[in-house]
Amino acid sequence: MQALPRPITQDLVLIGGGHSHAIVLKRLGMQPVPGVRVTLISDVSHTPYSGMLPGYVAGFYEFDDCHIDLQRLCRFAGATLIRDQAIGLDLQQHRVQLANHPPRRFDWLSIDIGSTPAAMVPGASEYSIPVKPISQFLATWDRIVTEIAQQPDRPLRIAIVGGGAGGVELALSVQARLQSLYRAAGLKQSPLELHLLHRGPRLIPERAAWVGRTLGQILTDRGVVLHLQESVTSIMAAGASARKICCESGLTVECDYIFWVTQAAAAPWLAKSGLATDERGFVLVNDRLQSLSHPYIFAAGDVATMVDYPRPKAGVFAVRQGKALDQNLRRALQQQPLRSFVPQKEFLILIGTGDRRALASRGGLGIGPHALLWRWKDWIDRKFMRQFSDLQPMQPAPPASPGNLPHSSPEPTPTMPCAGCGSKVGSTILEQVLTRIQQQQPAPMRSDILIGLDGADDAAVVTVPDGQVLVQTVDHFRALLDDPFVFGQICANHCLSDLFAMAAEPQSALAIVTLPYAAAPQLSETLYQLLSGAVQVLHQAGAVLVGGHTTEGRELALGLTCNGLAAPDQLWRKAGMQPGQALILTKALGTGTLFAAEMQLQAKGRWIETAVTSMQQSNQAAATCLRQFQATACTDVTGFGLLGHLLEMVRASQVAVELDLLALPVLPGATETLRQGILSSLHPQNLQGAQQIANLDRVQTHPLFPLLFDPQTSGGLLAAVPAEQAEACVQALQALGYSYSRTIGRVLPLQGQAPVVVLSETGVPC
Repeated sequence: MQALPRPITQDLVLIGGGHSHAIVLKRLGMQPVPGVRVTLISDVSHTPYSGMLPGYVAGFYEFDDCHIDLQRLCRFAGATLIRDQAIGLDLQQHRVQLANHPPRRFDWLSIDIGSTPAAMVPGASEYSIPVKPISQFLATWDRIVTEIAQQPDRPLRIAIVGGGAGGVELALSVQARLQSLYRAAGLKQSPLELHLLHRGPRLIPERAAWVGRTLGQILTDRGVVLHLQESVTSIMAAGASARKICCESGLTVECDYIFWVTQAAAAPWLAKSGLATDERGFVLVNDRLQSLSHPYIFAAGDVATMVDYPRPKAGVFAVRQGKALDQNLRRALQQQPLRSFVPQKEFLILIGTGDRRALASRGGLGIGPHALLWRWKDWIDRKFMRQFSDLQPMQPAPPASPGNLPHSSPEPTPTMPCAGCGSKVGSTILEQVLTRIQQQQPAPMRSDILIGLDGADDAAVVTVPDGQVLVQTVDHFRALLDDPFVFGQICANHCLSDLFAMAAEPQSALAIVTLPYAAAPQLSETLYQLLSGAVQVLHQAGAVLVGGHTTEGRELALGLTCNGLAAPDQLWRKAGMQPGQALILTKALGTGTLFAAEMQLQAKGRWIETAVTSMQQSNQAAATCLRQFQATACTDVTGFGLLGHLLEMVRASQVAVELDLLALPVLPGATETLRQGILSSLHPQNLQGAQQIANLDRVQTHPLFPLLFDPQTSGGLLAAVPAEQAEACVQALQALGYSYSRTIGRVLPLQGQAPVVVLSETGVPC
């Protein structure tokens, strides 16, 4: 007898991928809480570890060395990653308001979004670069490094505002890295002008005076201009790209870049949400890391202020709070008493000097700078990061029995889920979800929909205008990622692509949904998020959802029957390919191998992020563009892979083709995962098409050869256009946002019964 499915009865939502939440996710992956669905909301898929930021700036670490891959961590933890920015809370409805998603419901909430430097002077927001959020600062820093590598003799002026430990360590790292670049370029004299401004009389006032004196002397010896007791009053533009810092004393400093590293500030939406906050907007929490005003909300890291144990905003406290936060979240979910957490009063800091040396300070004691201290700091930081990089798929937790699951609603959990019509989702849930969707996303006005969601009839009714035909297609698949809203978008784009590939205009759609077993509030939330994503894409395409069917099962799945309208003589058919034409592909390949790798914790989060962005892109504009350039045949590249779908066109058109392997567009990371031998489960079946390749013996060892058989989800369009139109068509597609569009081959006359595909390796348009 199969084990009972584990119903979802509570939603734990984590806002922010800070150090505390990273630790919580790791521990949840090692020991899940039965019946709890965990969701992480983060506007980045790789969260930087602040302790290694100066080392990255100095050039000692690569990106992956000092970033926690939240995509992999969430997969390990069995959590859903929502790539979006939280912008508010609806505390009455228990919902997180997001910038690009529908509101997200929660039973328990934890906040760990860090802080940003307080830009309290005019012009700071417009003309300076805050060091937090770190991800934004690093994007600017990487651009500076690239520019210097390309033009090392160009004068460069940088100012850093803030003389605390963060600002001083940043100045040391910036100076050391840029000087190394200048030396590598053979420059005898540095074109760098680096300023450090601080309002106090000494650097790093939070530490013993000798720390500031020692590091100040090092900065001066390296040519950094120190401006102590200088209060910045404004920042303004000083030409096309220059900036001017104005100080209370009358001092002005012109520079190209200004890095802002001052006192921390909180996100404004926290105080506006109704949470109890301190005078700077940080969430007030007790010694259990629980909000003083809303006990079902927790906070940790820089964003939290412990009223009984106030501490500086430092990463060391976020790391120490991680274990305590995990314990109390578990206890809250299981309705157990919470435990107090008392942070240490004194803490050690190790400040790198940008030259593989570091200074150590704790209380009034300290030593350095010394190379051994840097090695110690490096060991500590790498040890912390290893717990998030050395991830192995965990064995599934034993199924929870309904009797010991925590409940967020009084509704009983059935001992055995029903089958047949008993597995349907209740009418009350459906009505609530559809009402919310119709209120937030009004359907396009279509006179050809006679009966749709607004009626209670047993079926939808649509009309077909005179002179047009109804084009129908259906597709259905399990969720390949945990964000139901994004999955709904991807599935709708995938299903609509069949209509675009036949030059049809979308009209309506029916949905069939399988929702994981859950209590009513969780069922409602999943269905709302899923249909919101699908309906958004349908509406953007000019179509409406007119009905469907819902059921409960072991995992999330969605399918759509899509209807479209077309003029019979304008339809694209696979049989329309003609010798001499060029083959154009509008999207990159690789989703199959990338998501196979993601399931094995072998894919980097940024690879998956790029793949998701590709799958969210509609093929509608591409189809219109291909029509303008006289395409005569088209298909969408999906489950059968590029070669499988191409063979369908070749056979129908009675032609042969030449494909250029080196011209194939490839999603970032797909080449690496193919090299590791990570393939989709459908790949072996697709590989059977290789027998149609004439020069198989010569090309089957090529690194990109497996890409021909990689199944795609929401892949691009493959079209045949006149050869003389191909270059202009590709340029037009790229201008529309299909940046991976390529000419990948040409159509040839068929020669008897020989294999119909020839592979070349030129890398130039055919």
